[in-house]
Amino acid sequence: MTAPQPPSPSASPAAPRTLRRVRLGAGGPLCDVRTEGGLVSEIHPAGASRRVGERGVDLDGRTLLPGLWDAHVHIVQWAVARRRLDLAGTVSARAAADAVRERAAGMSPGELLAGYGFRDGLWPDLPHKDLLDAVVPDRPTILVGADLHTAWLNSAALASLGHGGHPTGILREAECLQATAALSSVSQESADTWVRDACAAAARLGITGLVDFEWADNLTDWPRRMAGGTVPVRVAAAVYPEYLDAAIGRGLRTGAAPPDLPGGLLETGPLKLFTDGSLNTRTALCHDPYPGMVPGDPEEYGIARVTPGSLAAVMRRAAAHGIEPAVHAIGDHANEMALDAFASVRCRGRIEHGQLLRPEDLPRFADLDITVGVQPTHAVDDRDVADRHWHGRTHRAFPFADLLAAGARLELGSDAPVAALDPWRSIANAVDRTDDSRPAWHPEQRLSVAQALAASARGRRSVRVGDRADLVVVDADPLTADPAVLRRMPVHGTLLAGEWTYLSR
Repeated sequence: MTAPQPPSPSASPAAPRTLRRVRLGAGGPLCDVRTEGGLVSEIHPAGASRRVGERGVDLDGRTLLPGLWDAHVHIVQWAVARRRLDLAGTVSARAAADAVRERAAGMSPGELLAGYGFRDGLWPDLPHKDLLDAVVPDRPTILVGADLHTAWLNSAALASLGHGGHPTGILREAECLQATAALSSVSQESADTWVRDACAAAARLGITGLVDFEWADNLTDWPRRMAGGTVPVRVAAAVYPEYLDAAIGRGLRTGAAPPDLPGGLLETGPLKLFTDGSLNTRTALCHDPYPGMVPGDPEEYGIARVTPGSLAAVMRRAAAHGIEPAVHAIGDHANEMALDAFASVRCRGRIEHGQLLRPEDLPRFADLDITVGVQPTHAVDDRDVADRHWHGRTHRAFPFADLLAAGARLELGSDAPVAALDPWRSIANAVDRTDDSRPAWHPEQRLSVAQALAASARGRRSVRVGDRADLVVVDADPLTADPAVLRRMPVHGTLLAGEWTYLSR
């Protein structure tokens, strides 16, 4: 296989090229598609238009689709996690500690041991620093939960952060993010190299763009990465509140290229805000209490990370300067709070996750013109945790079909590294609502393949003249592929602005 050079942020428009004998979209007719200047310039019936000497390739009846986007990625954490101890399959705290012992045996003395991906919501035992101290007493160790909202540290790691007296070694929410940033960080050069590698891997799966919600100064980091090497995807780089003043001062606006880096692959993303935590940590803010909590416990209903008034205030300020909010909301109370804030501010934007919703809130997404960024793999991975902690309410958990029926605009993402950055896995999980031998979990909330494809391509349902030539060529028609093929869709090639970023041989 080969991965030709994609356009750089300052590249001149791509030369004309013809993709011959492609199926135009899922279930579409056989066509020749011409690209020029980074756009789709002509579409003709196959063989109807030939230009002597023009670059072209016969794609032998393969299917041509709009390029795919992952609408929710933490790119540095994903790039780093690909090189960390994977704890996704551990079934208990003891099993996770055993995996740590095995990894440590092959490491240099004093080297940080970092792992990711554990899900303790169903474990029969509790993670605790003592379990890690027993297997790695002197090596700083940090294990980050799959939802990125929990970190489990041993005493050596806690001491390095000034938390030497911490009773359990479990840090959540803001403390988790701070610990992860302090201990799991790598050099800027390594991070940039690993991110470019991760983006190349995404291009091999048909990805032409991603929304990066990394907790960082993304609009400083991405121009440096793009100047330092090939980045084969478009990027919408999110802004965090601590960088909002700088973004406003630079005149940045959501959806537009930064004025000091025009005409390239980078655009300003939304302002990332939080209302609550996550399901696995039982910090998602809900109207009903979590089972087993002591009545009156301050976390009985989850955690509110912001007040309604302060949320609306920062949204209003950002929107006044053209920066749209993207509000993290998982529990039904958190989603209500986010929708209320959008109703107050009257701005466009996004709600990220929308995992548990009250029926009366479903039509508000369309009424307020709010995009819902959803992650279908979470519905599959968290079904058992949801059945336990949201018992009796899961008919309105991850309600993808109900959201579409209410007129909402959905965009699919992975939330990598919470789930793998793989658009076909997201699409298949939206369609199947299961990824094992069990029946579909709440099959009434399935999406059709066509709906899932559109939600993975920023709403593009077909390839049309005038579109960006961000395209993916696949070996099987997604509409007729069996579930196993759809989940592992063979991608023949990916084009960005009319240039191959990936082409199989």
